[in-house]
Amino acid sequence: MQLHVGAALLAIPFALWHVRSRPGRAHRTDLSRRNSLRTGALVGASALGYLGLEGFVRLLGTRGASRRFTGSYESGSQDIDAMPVTQWLDDDVPLIQAGGFTLRIGGRALPYEQLWSYDDELRATIDCTGGWYAEQDWSGVWLDRLLEDVPGARSIRAVSATGYSRGFPLSDAPRLLLAVRAQGRPLSPGHGGPVRIVAPNRRGFWWVKWVDRIELSARPWWLQPPFPLS
Repeated sequence: MQLHVGAALLAIPFALWHVRSRPGRAHRTDLSRRNSLRTGALVGASALGYLGLEGFVRLLGTRGASRRFTGSYESGSQDIDAMPVTQWLDDDVPLIQAGGFTLRIGGRALPYEQLWSYDDELRATIDCTGGWYAEQDWSGVWLDRLLEDVPGARSIRAVSATGYSRGFPLSDAPRLLLAVRAQGRPLSPGHGGPVRIVAPNRRGFWWVKWVDRIELSARPWWLQPPFPLS
């Protein structure tokens, strides 16, 4: 994953240089009826070819038949020990002891024991940009149960002990789980323990691990890179 992300970032200045040094001018014929029909035929043929290949793969029952719609392969569903351990780019796995841990949220510090006492449950699938996915049963506390009303707040930021963070719209709070367990067992350090975000229907890089701070902000959540850079 790090190699793919790094290669994409390195390609950006070369792409900008190419566009600047070799500008393409639009021509009246680019939008002609003939070119539009050709483009439509090419798109249609490509779609039919893709659907045919997908059907052929499933008919043969090859490994690709088990891919999710994102292209990811299943790995470790319902078995947290078999689920891959990944972290973002230059992060290392911190060893945080649950005893004595506190989650800072607003002006409060919530002890780990309080978070553990909740038993909100959610079955959700994490789909990692590394090319795998896994479904697990997570439990902990829905984030909206811990938030206090802050006038003007528009977004939530989950901050990791490593400094990594992601912002969410405030309206997502009832659907974000602060998980302390997976498959009924305390989260291991590799899987984000003591506390991690479970963000259903979002890619894995939104599932912030080792959360030690939740912030409310008037800053819109979308004022952040769509894909984290560090």
